[in-house]
Amino acid sequence: MRCCTMYAKWFTLQCVRVTNAVQVRYQDTRENVPKYYPDLRIKERLRRLCWTSSSTMVKAKKFVIAARFDGLPKVSDFQLVEEDTPELKNGDLLCETLFISVDPYMRLFGRSLKEGDTMIGEVVSRVIESKSQKYPVGTTVLAGYGWRTHAVVHEDDKHPLPTAQLRAVPADFPKELSPGLLLGVTGMPGMTAYFGLIDVCQPKSGETVFVNAAAGAVGSLVGQIAKIKGCKVIGCAGTDDKVIWLRDLGFDYVFNYKTKSLGEELKKAAPEGIDCYFDNVGGDFSVSVLNNHMKDHGRVAVCGSISTYNNPEVKGHYFFETIITKRLKLQGFIGAEYQAEWPAATTQVAKWIVEGKVKHKEHVANGFDQTPQALIGVLTGKNTGKAIVKI
Repeated sequence: MRCCTMYAKWFTLQCVRVTNAVQVRYQDTRENVPKYYPDLRIKERLRRLCWTSSSTMVKAKKFVIAARFDGLPKVSDFQLVEEDTPELKNGDLLCETLFISVDPYMRLFGRSLKEGDTMIGEVVSRVIESKSQKYPVGTTVLAGYGWRTHAVVHEDDKHPLPTAQLRAVPADFPKELSPGLLLGVTGMPGMTAYFGLIDVCQPKSGETVFVNAAAGAVGSLVGQIAKIKGCKVIGCAGTDDKVIWLRDLGFDYVFNYKTKSLGEELKKAAPEGIDCYFDNVGGDFSVSVLNNHMKDHGRVAVCGSISTYNNPEVKGHYFFETIITKRLKLQGFIGAEYQAEWPAATTQVAKWIVEGKVKHKEHVANGFDQTPQALIGVLTGKNTGKAIVKI
């Protein structure tokens, strides 16, 4: 019997090594397991078969800042380092990262990071060892410990970003959806789109909504929610493939801003003007929209300014005379301020997905070492939909 037990443990360890490199098709009905990533199900089951009560020492990897960003971040601005995870204390849990989110805001917040700091970011991870009653082994959690393969966190840790607090996947999150969506359409980008449009812009049925960077994680959901609310939706993106996808989402008018004239396209799409403008770009682009295409009493949700993030000489300014004469409502916001309302909004967006009213795309990079390239891709418009890294 002892020989059989030792052989079984040896065999499962070999299987773990294999499944690190090969995706295995496997039917599993266990709850909270992402159906879209079957290799993770196999690895988790085999890990549990080999589980012992002794503390696990893990050689973790992380990306730290090697040089302060100067313009567009470069791969050489990040350094991959290894570290041993510490012994767990009461209330601690050891998390293994499943997905890492990469978002435009990281470039803006990255200005405050110094050399040696771990790169910021939200993750979906699985608890592989725990001394916490709140988060037992096997729990899928969201956390804000940055670009790491593993991390030890305490159950009561508080993160400076409200959206990056440690929390379990909601109990009512549809089992047929990947937990990776909690970094995208049902996570921070999705909530930013939801509240920026509904609370800041307050669109009414029949009004015209314009969103730029419309093929991104935020913009693509803004347009779809506006359609659900009965609005005419105009979007723009930077490639013809993205334009085609936005049309498939139901946008009424879409154009490639790199090959078409912004002014001419908006005059054709909205000859009477725009009621709601959801701005992800900023700079001279938005100056033109505000000055030439907004209706009187129009509403503007200022969500991002990706056109200026990588430019040390910030361009563009809003024309205050236009804001006055057109009586525009212009409001900056961040999705985190609506955190108390996230659960209900997450449930609503997930329901729309299940009902087929909202479609989504994930732009997936495979492998932890690809994380810097994934962020650079987001900042240069390479992604369609939400960009994540699958570990």
